[in-house]
Amino acid sequence: MSYPGYPGHLKGGAGPSYPPYPNTQPRPEYATSSLSYPNVGFQTPYPTHSAMPQPGSYPSQAPYPSSQAAPAPPSYPPYQPYPPMPSPYPPTTGPYPPSPSPYPPTPGPYPPSQSPYPPASGHYPPTAGPYPPQHGPYHGAHGHPGPNLYSNPTVPNATPLHCIFCLQGTPTVHPVQPFDPRSDAEILRKAMKGFGTDEKAIINVLARRSNQQRMEIALQFKTLYGKDLVDDLKSELTGKFEDLVVAMMKPHFEFMAKEVHDAIAGIGTDEETVVEVICSATNQEIYSIKAAYQHMYHRSLEEDLRGDTSGNFKRLMVSLCVGNRSEDYNVDPGAVQADAQALLRAGELRVGTDESTFNAVLCQRSYAHLQGVIVEYQRITGHSLEKAIKKEFSGDIEEGLLTILRCVENRPGYFAERLYKSMKGLGTDDRALVRLVVSRCEVDMVEIKQAFEAKYGKTLASFITGDTSGDYKKCLLALIGEY
Repeated sequence: MSYPGYPGHLKGGAGPSYPPYPNTQPRPEYATSSLSYPNVGFQTPYPTHSAMPQPGSYPSQAPYPSSQAAPAPPSYPPYQPYPPMPSPYPPTTGPYPPSPSPYPPTPGPYPPSQSPYPPASGHYPPTAGPYPPQHGPYHGAHGHPGPNLYSNPTVPNATPLHCIFCLQGTPTVHPVQPFDPRSDAEILRKAMKGFGTDEKAIINVLARRSNQQRMEIALQFKTLYGKDLVDDLKSELTGKFEDLVVAMMKPHFEFMAKEVHDAIAGIGTDEETVVEVICSATNQEIYSIKAAYQHMYHRSLEEDLRGDTSGNFKRLMVSLCVGNRSEDYNVDPGAVQADAQALLRAGELRVGTDESTFNAVLCQRSYAHLQGVIVEYQRITGHSLEKAIKKEFSGDIEEGLLTILRCVENRPGYFAERLYKSMKGLGTDDRALVRLVVSRCEVDMVEIKQAFEAKYGKTLASFITGDTSGDYKKCLLALIGEY
């Protein structure tokens, strides 16, 4: 078959004859190439790679100057800043004043504190301004430095395991000086040896020694006699007196951790105990109780509280378990006013309650700051913050917030009220009574006794005498300095 316009393309015919490809002869400048190519009927018109000029082989007469010969950049004089322009405005003399309150100010000075005690003298001066003076700083309790087991590892100079880190107060049980733990161990051994027990000797030794000194006596007792002092005391004592002495023989934070554990273990929760221990504790006490709890039960206190509580009360417990309350005792009046107004907007000025605002303010601010918030709230509303909390909350969350508030206003007064409730009416809550006396006798029992008498018109000793008896009564009275 043939196609028009293409001559010679016939079946079996010869193809057309073309002229030879131009420039088939090798170029002279590449004739010396050592490369050889197979005979393909023509020579490539392009230079081979090896014949290309290599880097660095260009002649020095390049049209561009070498980079080393480039002229140096011009030198500039050093930067001289311009002098500041004079401001046409007068200089400010301090921070901006707080925004005016929408509520009319109450005429006259702030009301004085209702506390029956004079302000405690401490290392920190009282806060200047119209806000009431706060309690003094934290201070370590008695005893020499020891293993730092129950303290926050991120806080420098944290309290040793045997110390009670607390707001300043006056204890009724002091470390005895001079102290001879060997002699005390011998007295206790003699009091329990043979028939009968000398309870008076046991009270005179244990109720008049600090918690740390009792631990040293127990160590000496085991060293001398190869027996555990607590086990011997349990075998010789009975009833409530035994419970009291065993509580005294526990390291302080282990005792408090056990009280919380027993309150949340099993079916149901003793919320009153949880609130008393957690809501009244300082940061350092929280760290130490959590560490003791973990050491004793191999569980997290925070996780156990999460599992045993719910709702807003659970969030309050978790916030307090962090132990992140501010310890800055310099009160800023503007911040105090802002917090008081925030609490008012979160509660009484809205439908429903913004619980998170109350949680944030009452769990995060320092005690000195919260004292100012209480006074400011009273000033702008005409009634107390405690009344507002009672109106806005109920149940466990109400009790928790009120406990924080009462500890801020008058910590000894709060514990005096707890002691009164443990003994009022028919029967006695002996577990609460033992816990309160043992935990506060080395902290602020003198102030608690004063608050008790001022509030209820009777002494704490008279209440204990009327509600307890025997050696149990004598030991309690000895711990509060009345025996």
